[in-house]
Amino acid sequence: MKQILLLLAVVFPLFAYSQYDGSLDQTKKVDFLKVDAEISIFPKEKSVEGAANYQFKILSPQDSIFIDAKNMEFSSVLLNGKKIEYTNDKSRLWIKSNFSSKKEYQLTLKYFARPERAMYFINWDSPKDSDISKEVWTQGQGRDNSNWIPSFDDMTEKLIFNLSFNFNKEYQVISNGELVSKVAINDSISQWKFQMDKPMSSYLVAVAVGNYSKHILKSGTSVPIELYFKPKDSLKLEPTYRYTQQIFDFFEDEIGVDYPWKNYKQVPVQDFIFSGMENTGLTIFSDAFMIDSTAFIDQNYVFVNAHELAHQWFGDMVTETNGKHHWLHEGFATYYAWLAEKEIYGEDYFYWKLYESAEELKELSDTGKGESLMSTSASSLTYYQKGAWALHILKERIGEDNFKEAVKNYLLKYAYSNVTTDDFVREVEDASKMDVSTWRQDWLKQSAFQGTEALASLKRSEFITKYMELVSLRETSILAKKEYLEKALEFPVNEYIGQEVVFQLSGENVNETFSLYKKVLKSNNLRLRQAVAVSIDSIPSELKSEFFQLLEDESYITKENALLKSWLQFPEETENLLNKTQDVQGFQNKNVRLLWLVINLVSPKVTSENKSSYYDELSGYTNKTLPYGLRQNAFGYLYQINAFSEQNLLDLLEGGQHPNYRFRTYCRSLLDKLLKDKEYRTKYVALSATMENPYLEYLTKRLEN
Repeated sequence: MKQILLLLAVVFPLFAYSQYDGSLDQTKKVDFLKVDAEISIFPKEKSVEGAANYQFKILSPQDSIFIDAKNMEFSSVLLNGKKIEYTNDKSRLWIKSNFSSKKEYQLTLKYFARPERAMYFINWDSPKDSDISKEVWTQGQGRDNSNWIPSFDDMTEKLIFNLSFNFNKEYQVISNGELVSKVAINDSISQWKFQMDKPMSSYLVAVAVGNYSKHILKSGTSVPIELYFKPKDSLKLEPTYRYTQQIFDFFEDEIGVDYPWKNYKQVPVQDFIFSGMENTGLTIFSDAFMIDSTAFIDQNYVFVNAHELAHQWFGDMVTETNGKHHWLHEGFATYYAWLAEKEIYGEDYFYWKLYESAEELKELSDTGKGESLMSTSASSLTYYQKGAWALHILKERIGEDNFKEAVKNYLLKYAYSNVTTDDFVREVEDASKMDVSTWRQDWLKQSAFQGTEALASLKRSEFITKYMELVSLRETSILAKKEYLEKALEFPVNEYIGQEVVFQLSGENVNETFSLYKKVLKSNNLRLRQAVAVSIDSIPSELKSEFFQLLEDESYITKENALLKSWLQFPEETENLLNKTQDVQGFQNKNVRLLWLVINLVSPKVTSENKSSYYDELSGYTNKTLPYGLRQNAFGYLYQINAFSEQNLLDLLEGGQHPNYRFRTYCRSLLDKLLKDKEYRTKYVALSATMENPYLEYLTKRLEN
């Protein structure tokens, strides 16, 4: 199980997080109240034009104020309707005037921008009539939204955003707040107008554009929940958004504070930089989580769904003042997501998540890399999982009722404002009448993970106690522990304990493990059977038929591993194996289909006249219009079989400029490997003769290394 989870962590990176320490704090001098903006998006040109009207109040006399605006051009700057002196340094717009204390002003801007970050334009250079998904989406966490809308990189500046967007009427435009109107501007352009009634930080502003359909749910408190999907993914709607309403209703009850916004929307987008982002009332997430029912056991959206929804309270409604208190966002969102999963999957699952995270945190701590939760530069593992552990331990120390009261008071007292860790601790001590300074020292300030207290907490679970007893037998000989393992597999078997049994069989003598494997393969437990497919080293011939049946399991990880290992061990069965799996695609990265194609291409047992078309299909999956996970998988297989076409080489070069930095890094690393090969280096030199910037400049630098 752990191997599977580690694999998924690589494929689907963690959520966005960043630091927000403003170098110039004007929030104590100026209070921006509201902005009304009309923004036209031009996707083919990758540009925006906008007009924005800001209302603000001067708190103390000033001779200048600023708005963050990266690389923007301004055609008009008006203060209270009149032209005003200003300076644009391509980072900030500075307004110069004698601003009077306790007076309200209006600042009206007209601007143009080609966003270098924060707004991404997907596939707009594709043919007009193609069925390729064309999208625009934003990801502004950190200091990035000021690339497309004049705003505030300082998260302590909160204001009400009322945004209107002009775009091609054939698409859907989705943004923060309530859609109050959609009107035609001309024959091809419509305007979507969104309004909000509560303030938020600029980093939570967002817009997504694409060809979407939507399904609307209502929470138990009648909050509209809009679930967006691409028409081609209509059959994936239910498994993707499974448990959404249950999670929503659970949070309102568990947190004790009503959902803080008028509606909630969720939108999947191609090539998203992270798993998901909790924009106010609008979660944008990777469309790799749009899954069918077979994929649900392997990689579902449930945790990301719950995590981003929890942020609507912890991060969006109540927002940290700066990066020192970032755990107040991610620790809370992770902990409440775990509680939601506990509600859905049960207590064993909850303690399993605690156990797994404790193992990772202890390993980090034991290697001297532990981090304080109050650090401004900690890792996501620290902010998310150590933060969640800190809250779990706090609840155990002060009691559940006191914990719930403290959280409720904290949210209500600081609603729509900014907080520090001290603010939360104060509410904890007021609610519990207890001194929690020791907890604060142990869990917030210490870099070391408090493994002893974590272990004591974990042992409250009978299941975890039994699991750890089993783990202690990993170095014991199979003969000495076989009877114990047999007993652990008795019905009803706990699937986590059962998986550990299977993983302990790996590498052992087949004669000694045969009966145990047979018992697992005869079970109906998908996770236990998956563990066999993932971990088995050698398939006993007596289990051949049972192992082949894994190809029918409702799991794409199981199918992929079963196909690969069956083919490697029983090559004489190649045709049979390919026939059984010829219609299976797999995840968005087509993990099963690509393996199927490669087996057809490299197996000496296959004499198909279709090999040319199979290669064309595999090679075509590196195309720049496709999701990066699929492209990366195709690049990997082409590298293994040494079969890059000229177009693949060009696609790899393009991938080295991709906005998703993990995919970009992968492509650059693979490119460097190819350039060390004389044949591929020669091909790239030849291609450079017909290449234009920016790819030519980038390739030239790589060739010089």
